[in-house]
Amino acid sequence: MITEDVFTLFCRDLNRLKSEISQYTDETNLWKVDGAISNSAGNLCLHLIGNLQTYFGSVYGNTGYVRDREKEFSDKAVPREQLLVMIDQTEAMLKQVLPSISEEQLEEDYPMPVFDHAMKTRYYFIHLTAHLGYHLGQINYHRRLLDK
Repeated sequence: MITEDVFTLFCRDLNRLKSEISQYTDETNLWKVDGAISNSAGNLCLHLIGNLQTYFGSVYGNTGYVRDREKEFSDKAVPREQLLVMIDQTEAMLKQVLPSISEEQLEEDYPMPVFDHAMKTRYYFIHLTAHLGYHLGQINYHRRLLDK
């Protein structure tokens, strides 16, 4: 079974994501881009939600979630409250799905093609935690730089 520690890491970072989104003093700044910053915090938030809902919810939880990756980067001005609800929904999905994944499944190849090569599910889950942290850092930087 996926350990409590893995769930704790995802929840920690999803709570940080909620905190970052909540700290924008002007909600419209969530959608700003400037110079070399090509992705807004709002779009990165949608991207992270889509990523986790797809690779955990759809693949292992049979949630029926259908990802629209293009829309994650093209949607603009999604209300902050809606983003926060979507983050909460993602955390609830993880709470349900992660305990259902067995040690045997972790040692199998991830069941959905993601990169150009097969990889163990455990490895891919580590990648997903790093991906969340990477974009969380971008959002933090975006907020501090552009939310003046």
